[in-house]
Order: sequence, then structure tokens, then C-alpha cells
Amino acid sequence: MNHSGEWNGSGALNGSGASNGALNGSGASNGALNGSGASNGSGALNGSGATNAHGHRPPRYTVVIPTVGRPCLTNCLRALAAATGPGPVRVVVVDDRRGAPRTPLPVEIPATLRPVTSVVPGRARGPAAARNTGLRVAGPVPWIVFLDDDVVPGPSWCEDLARDLAGAGHRTGGVTARIDVPLPTDRAPTDWERNTAGLATARWITADMAYRREVLEAVGGFDERFPRAFREDADLALRVQAAGWDLVAGTRTTTHPVRPAGRWVSVRVQAGNADDVLMNRLHGRDWWRRADAPRGRLPRHFAVTAAGAAALSCAALARPVAATACAALWLAGTAEFAWARIAPGPRTRDEIVSMAVTSAVIPPVAVWHWLGAQLRHRAAPPLRPSGTAVAPGSPERPPREAVLP
Repeated sequence: MNHSGEWNGSGALNGSGASNGALNGSGASNGALNGSGASNGSGALNGSGATNAHGHRPPRYTVVIPTVGRPCLTNCLRALAAATGPGPVRVVVVDDRRGAPRTPLPVEIPATLRPVTSVVPGRARGPAAARNTGLRVAGPVPWIVFLDDDVVPGPSWCEDLARDLAGAGHRTGGVTARIDVPLPTDRAPTDWERNTAGLATARWITADMAYRREVLEAVGGFDERFPRAFREDADLALRVQAAGWDLVAGTRTTTHPVRPAGRWVSVRVQAGNADDVLMNRLHGRDWWRRADAPRGRLPRHFAVTAAGAAALSCAALARPVAATACAALWLAGTAEFAWARIAPGPRTRDEIVSMAVTSAVIPPVAVWHWLGAQLRHRAAPPLRPSGTAVAPGSPERPPREAVLP
């Protein structure tokens, strides 16, 4: 990536994926985007004339929510409408379902948000691409706030957000929220519940993340080569920091409930190993430390998978002693992995069965995704070193676009 906002290499967001300042895209529906501001539970308007307790207009912002039509979207919008404080100038819901907009989006938009809410069709290419779509129609506001459709903004979310944005320094490019993941109080959490709880300590998570619009435009938006809700937020944050901006923690709180999931969800999420390969290519192998991201168990998955493959190969070659030894290694590794997941959980019969079965499947699936990504992203060039970034406010940096504060 160069620091004029263009990407180097394949999968670029310079064009159909990046905003490039074109925030007047067509396709908006389900609401008049007249910039008058959304009313909230206290009746305040973030539009023309609203002021805070100190007599200053609060920062204007647009909320962008990518969705695939899950019922939780209605809960998210209801909480946003009920939150006290200055509401958003616009709410852009990106309908990223396959085939959208052939059928209406199954959502109930609260009355107070209808005048400022638009539903725009996405390209069914994942949340990164959907957020770029929302960015292009967000309007000339200084801040873009990304919410996931399965979160619930807190009762004073708008008020707290206004305080977060008003307190952002001139070098602040983004402000995170505090994510709360409710866990059961009457039993130990399941493996999936613990996995979701990790979002509470994840840095720069776009479940609720506010970015300056000019920052998003300067770095080219989200990288659409990340097709899942995984690592696309860390990639953007690292690029923003490399461009000389700071990311800070805010005071607003958003709840991220644990969504229902089936037995095989832990196997499906192993696709994220492919995104880790792309992160390595783009940001170097030390990106884990800079993003404060957990490393996971991929090296152990490789060892267990290799032991299992060796056991099958030795059996096919009629070498029973070697096959037995390799099978014992595979069994020991699988048992250790399963117990590591069972021990902190509720240890119900269903949970134990799920952990035992999926612990045998996860290692080879993780390795498969990792190897496939090595081939797929082999030509992805690394991003330019952060030392070449132009610091905010320097003479070499283009002037900021004039937007209403």
C-alpha cells in the first residue's frame, strides 16, 4: 500500500472496493437521507442545531451495519433508537445476502430511525466489502461508526459515543468501544461461549468501532480479500496505525450476545486460518504482537495431523509397529486438545461428545485452510513499512476535506 490511499498488488480496494472519497453512491432505499439527524430516546437530534450541555454541537456520525438478514438486526436498531444522546445523521444498513435485494430485508426499523435509515444492496462478498459499500453512501460526516448486526448498543450509547468522538485528539484515527459478552451465571461456559467471550478483549473489533472518514479514505477502506468477519478489523487497524494515526479506547459499552451455534461451528471457524496467512503476507510474521492477537494452536494442529497421516501411510505400507506408534501420537494429541476444551466447560454429555468429535476434525481442517491460503495468497506483496507513512498534520499530508464538525 502506498500512502496516497492506493493499494499495491492483487485484490486492491482502489476502485470498486475503496471509497476514494465517493460517498454519494446510489442505491439507497427505505428512508430519506436528508441529514436532519435521528432522534433518540431523549428527543435530541444530531442534525442542524442540536447542542450538548456545553453549548457545542456534537460530532456528526453515520452508523454502518452490514447484515445477512439475521433477526438480531432488529434488536440492534431498537437499542440504537432507544439510546440517549445525539443520534446518527444516517444509518446505512448493507444487505449482504446472496441475491439481495430480490426479497425485502426482514427487519423492523424503529420509527425514530426511519427518516435517516437506508438499506443498500451489498455484493455478498463478506463484511469487509459490505462496510466499504456502506462507507460510499455514508455522506459527508467526519465519523463512521461500524456496528455488527448482532450487537446491542448500551442505554446511553449515543451519549457515550458523542463524548468519545468529542474527546478524540487530532491524531486519533479511531475509537473502540467496550464489548460485553454475557455468559451464563449458573454453569461454566461452553467452548463456543468462551470463544465468543474473547471478543471482549479483542482490540479494534469492528463489532463497534468508530473511524474518521478521512482515515478510511486515505488507507483505502477495508481489504476485501478478507471474506469473513475475521482479521479484517486487525488488518485495517494496523494500516491506520502505519499511516501515523492513533487508535484509542472509548467509554461506550456495547453488548455482544452469544449467538446460537451448532455442533460443528468450531470446525467452520477454522477457515480463519486462511486469513492469518494473508495477514502474514501483508504485515509480516510479527503482526500478532502488534495486534495483540492470540496465536492459537496451529503448530500443534500440524503435529497431530502429521501423526495421523503417518499412521495411515505406515498402515498402508504394512508397517504395523510404526503405524501403531504414529497412531498413539495422534491419539495423545487429539485427547490433549479435547480435554483442554472440555475441562473449563460445563462437561455435559452433549458438550463432551461435541468436543471429542470436533477435536479430531479440527486439526486437519485447520491445516487444509492454511495450506490452501499459502497457494492462494502466494503473490500478495507486503505492505510498505510504517516508516514511510506521512504523519497527520505534516506538510506532505493532503488537507482534510471540509466537513461539518
